[in-house]
Amino acid sequence: MKQFYLAKRKLQFVPAAIILVALVISASTFAQSITTFDAPGAGTGAAQGTYATNIDPSGVIVGFSRDANNARHGFVRSRDGNFTIFDPPGAGTGNFQGTRAYAMTPGGTVAGFFIDSTNAAHAYVRSSDGVITVIDAPGAGTGPFPEGTFVTSPLDMNPHGTIAGYYNDSAQVGHGFVRDTDGTITSFDAPGAGTEAGQGTFSFAISPVGEVTGFYFDATNASHGFLLDKNGVITSYDVPGSGTGPGQGTYGGGFTPGGGVMGNYYDSDTVSHGFVMDRRTGTFTTFDAPGAGTGELQGTYPFGVNAAGVIAGYYVDASNVNHGFVRDRHGAIVEFDVPGAGTDPFQGPLVYGIAPNGALTGFYFDADFVVHGFVREGHGGALNLLKLRGH
Repeated sequence: MKQFYLAKRKLQFVPAAIILVALVISASTFAQSITTFDAPGAGTGAAQGTYATNIDPSGVIVGFSRDANNARHGFVRSRDGNFTIFDPPGAGTGNFQGTRAYAMTPGGTVAGFFIDSTNAAHAYVRSSDGVITVIDAPGAGTGPFPEGTFVTSPLDMNPHGTIAGYYNDSAQVGHGFVRDTDGTITSFDAPGAGTEAGQGTFSFAISPVGEVTGFYFDATNASHGFLLDKNGVITSYDVPGSGTGPGQGTYGGGFTPGGGVMGNYYDSDTVSHGFVMDRRTGTFTTFDAPGAGTGELQGTYPFGVNAAGVIAGYYVDASNVNHGFVRDRHGAIVEFDVPGAGTDPFQGPLVYGIAPNGALTGFYFDADFVVHGFVREGHGGALNLLKLRGH
């Protein structure tokens, strides 16, 4: 959640008629195919409820719930709506403690982190048959949060089960790590990363070939994107127009087909914008959802990307209300809302995961700030129409 760290078009040519038809088809699809759900045991108070974070090719969804005691519990939701609730051994049951689930492989392996009863953080990986392995990176702090080991992104595990994450040491400085499927952990730091509390290196995505992207905070608390390639070489990057103040800058967020990078950046007014970087040419394409606001912390937040190059996320409008969006590989953007979502500031849907067929998942805040999961089924829509037209 890249907003957490603060508060801790170049449009490829597509005939206008095709875009118009595509948008109409997509808009009607969104309106007709959204299912909302609540995990068993989810609380019904403000900020309690169901947080869906990822969806696999078969329609299985993972995430976590927040119960009436504000403890978190991981879940796996089958395509037919059945839930499996889980917690790693040692997960706490008090306020802020418990289990978060984010990343998932097509085979059903799940990764995330949990807070124990002493408020220390540990990452974990859960196999498809329910076996949980706790992950503590060498050098991770053992004190209360924010020390410990973290997997916090839907894109932090690749299809092979290799995991990227970060850990905060005892000085609360962040360091990236990669965990191979045999359990070997390799840590790394982006050149230029700061060494004070809250600074350092934070992984956010890993590609099928094991490359890692994310961001780091420098000594001035500005953010820069980084790329760790398969040879272990780390390169930093900044989107033109990125701000240089504290919390501003570039946040690497995921890999597009062909090894490009997508993410968001904050400008000098701390407004968020999406970007895609073409690594072959070093060029950046920036984008904004049409309804995105232009005030502080408003704007466009990409979170998921699939093998077709479709990017999903959410935007914050001028009234600070959240809305979902999908951007196809040609740059056309469709916005949508979820039935039941609140319309006051900080309410509305947040989109986190996208499946290969375009199905989306995430969660929304209702009018009482209670959180509910949702899934938008993928029916092709604009993407299939464009493909059929030969684009």
